[in-house]
Amino acid sequence: MASKDIFLATHPRACSTAFERVFMTCRDRLACVHEPFGDAWYFGPERLSDRFEDDEAARKKTGFSETTYGDIFGEIEKTATQEGKRVFIKDMAQYWLPLPSKSDSVSIAPSLVSYRRGVGTTNGTTTNGTTTNGTANGTHDEAPVIEPGNPTVVPDDLLRKYHFTFLIRHPRSSVPSYFRCTIPPLSSMTGFDYYDPVEAGYKELRMLFDYLVKEGHVGPKIAGTGNRTHYPENGTNGHGIGNGINGNVGVNGTAVANGDDAKVEICVIDADDLLDAPFAVVEAYCKSIGLKYDPGMLKWDDDENQAHAKQKKAPKSEEELEKEWTAKFGTDSAKVMLQTMRENVADFEYLQQFALKI
Repeated sequence: MASKDIFLATHPRACSTAFERVFMTCRDRLACVHEPFGDAWYFGPERLSDRFEDDEAARKKTGFSETTYGDIFGEIEKTATQEGKRVFIKDMAQYWLPLPSKSDSVSIAPSLVSYRRGVGTTNGTTTNGTTTNGTANGTHDEAPVIEPGNPTVVPDDLLRKYHFTFLIRHPRSSVPSYFRCTIPPLSSMTGFDYYDPVEAGYKELRMLFDYLVKEGHVGPKIAGTGNRTHYPENGTNGHGIGNGINGNVGVNGTAVANGDDAKVEICVIDADDLLDAPFAVVEAYCKSIGLKYDPGMLKWDDDENQAHAKQKKAPKSEEELEKEWTAKFGTDSAKVMLQTMRENVADFEYLQQFALKI
């Protein structure tokens, strides 16, 4: 199981880059790939985001206007082959899912259809019609390929190749952090000139998590909890994951695999736990993914995380947050951030139930 490449799925502003830096120190064992799928999600012919939909000039200026999901997976495979190391990918789960405006019918990205086992057979469902998730790739004229239950544009046969882990952070921290990326001075670096609440990323991370558990690609064991395998009764949109006891039961009676896939623990890291006890959390994470832990691999090299790690702080109330955000960003912006936080707390708390315990 340790031979599988690692995919750290997260949402924006979850301290994920700081966490990723830990594994960048393992150059002898890991080849790190930093957030590769945003190029296809924002700019490419299969794009799933609305942010640059009406700005062709901006898309072309990035140099990624022709980048497909297939191109990105191809580069990852090339990296693995050339370096001969296990790959560690950190990226946003939402980059594999369409935004609500494009999610009427989720289909496999045209450039990834060839990754599916038995293409042209009964594995998966092919339907006629026009794809509605993303902009069609002009080089692929076939009818869209739909895998029932798969919320992503990535075929299940490709998903099963990765050892998935998850990183979350409470929206009271991630929402204002992301908002700052859309206003000066940071907006000049990100290229984002407005804040869009739909990019918070919690819903999509939960949808990916539930699907991977349902299909047996992760679980049933939960990392850092002994042999606990209990799943909460309700999954995304009210669909239960099931009890998952002893790897026997999944959603709607779907069996959880008892083979290699079942050996991938559910490993969810809460960023607050990571910042409060970095050495213990990283050691437990390494154990879960089958990577030898070395205390020297962990170094907090930015002031914000260093300060947080030294002193644990009590969470602020909504009233305190509203006052703070109003002073920093203005009344209207504070209201938007508070609403975004409230809309994403339930998905955060759902995923937090699975968080690694130290």
